[in-house]
Amino acid sequence: MPSASPVSPPSSSSPRSPASPAPAAARVYSHVKQAVLDRRYQGGTLLTEGELAEAVGVSRTPVREALLKLEMEGLLKLYPKKGALVLAVSAQEIADVVETRLLVEEFAVRKAVPAPARLLERLEELLAEQRRQAEGGDLAAVAVADRAFHAEIVRHAGNEILSRLYDQLRDRQLRMGVAVMEAHPDRVAKNIAEHAEILAALRGGDADGAARSVNRHVSRVRVLVRGEDR
Repeated sequence: MPSASPVSPPSSSSPRSPASPAPAAARVYSHVKQAVLDRRYQGGTLLTEGELAEAVGVSRTPVREALLKLEMEGLLKLYPKKGALVLAVSAQEIADVVETRLLVEEFAVRKAVPAPARLLERLEELLAEQRRQAEGGDLAAVAVADRAFHAEIVRHAGNEILSRLYDQLRDRQLRMGVAVMEAHPDRVAKNIAEHAEILAALRGGDADGAARSVNRHVSRVRVLVRGEDR
């Protein structure tokens, strides 16, 4: 079992006065989940109830409640009397997410053609936001803008069931996105360029070209994990 790693306190703060269990558990949940998604708590980190309680300013009871919820979401593994282990992203999980994304996104981008002006305008805004975040070096924010770009296309396909399915991938996408950019810093600029290609194909009404661009872009994650970037 890995040794426990220090738990950093939330950015705002002195310990808070006692609160009811639900709000306290929500604070712990938000604190831990965000730290896992942006990889401040990396895979293999052992979090203890006492450290988290002190960091967020709550008792241990809401900490247990929050950790149980995060275990159900597949982000942690609880070990009684020891703590919660942050689970690393597995190669199988990445393969499953990429496969699901391809099924949803290739269909969605084809259905989005001809793209309405509001979609094109929103994608341009998200692309500009991603460039700004990249210039500031905020990889977590870049991952959020990256994911939002793809989600916008899926929403405009007009299939609510697919949109809900895609939303279920959100946390895994964000975590993987940060991991890939940390391991391959050059991918930030390449991702932005590939998004621009997708946008150009949509603007030109080229459904086949947009689907090909989406396939290359999304498949790249699996290639990077195998160490075969090209």
